Amino acid sequence: MILNGNLPAAIDQAAHALQRGELLGLPTETVYGLAADADNEAAVAAIFAAKGRPSNHPLIVHVADAAAITRFAKEVPLFAQQLIDAFWPGPLTLILPRLAGRVSAATGGQDSVGLRCPAHPVAHSLLQACTKLQPPVWGVAAPSANRFGRVSPTTAAHVQSEFGDDLLVLDGGECAVGIESTIIDCTRGVPVLLRPGAVSRADIARACGITPLSKEELPAHTPRASGTLLAHYAPDAKVRLMDAKQLQAGLDLLGADAAHLAVYARTPLQMASAKVQLRRMPDDADAAARELFATLRHFDATGVRLIWIETPPSTPAWEGVRDRLQRAAAA
Repeated sequence: MILNGNLPAAIDQAAHALQRGELLGLPTETVYGLAADADNEAAVAAIFAAKGRPSNHPLIVHVADAAAITRFAKEVPLFAQQLIDAFWPGPLTLILPRLAGRVSAATGGQDSVGLRCPAHPVAHSLLQACTKLQPPVWGVAAPSANRFGRVSPTTAAHVQSEFGDDLLVLDGGECAVGIESTIIDCTRGVPVLLRPGAVSRADIARACGITPLSKEELPAHTPRASGTLLAHYAPDAKVRLMDAKQLQAGLDLLGADAAHLAVYARTPLQMASAKVQLRRMPDDADAAARELFATLRHFDATGVRLIWIETPPSTPAWEGVRDRLQRAAAA
């Protein structure tokens, strides 16, 4: 069932559903999440079961504000606090040392916890409402609302197509960011980038005065984190990344017989077959991120078998999009 997330009655209904241990489709500015009370182990287990996600693959816990951090994390390094001050609420997840006895199931049994305060007004209203319940729900575990490893949802309809009409979904419109949050590991004395997103390396450096390391630069004891598997974000069709010359050469080789193929590219291409679906990728990285998952879902819905995508530029602005496409192509 899809409810208008802008209505107070819908927020109240959704908050009480979480309190009862039910699952919920939740809009955020990044992607829609499959949400549950992070402290309810049975509800968290239901997330893993619904997604087909391994139970040792941690979930991000969403909180209403920075004050809630002390309920889940035992310490916040100075640079992490600076990032919180700069980017919360927003598309940034911080990995912090976990407070003993809290959200063990949601964190895959690790001694760290991923925390985020989303900026989406519907998510914010829901999280605030949850803290006012008796008993309150202080944190909401919410991985992307899709089957494990598949394309993330950016509309309420995407969530419903994944899990059916029985799941309660708050409709908050299309996601403004379109790819998952940046994840920074704050457990090793310096910021370590585990997953790129809308908050860039340069943004992190400006906020805390430290350029984040890549996880490959400090590999020992890297915490497991959402969306960091080699193969992820994959549509049913096979994804292949190519430069513009390779794309055109492939289309020329297939010629008029090309079929069951979709092409997503920034560079204008010559199409010999009317059966090939062509969609232009935006030149702006933020715009490309916003429509990326919806485009992959659209191609899947048309039944194509192959999706050829022009490789994004190797620039910092495109790092998040490039990461998602590389993982989709590896599936």
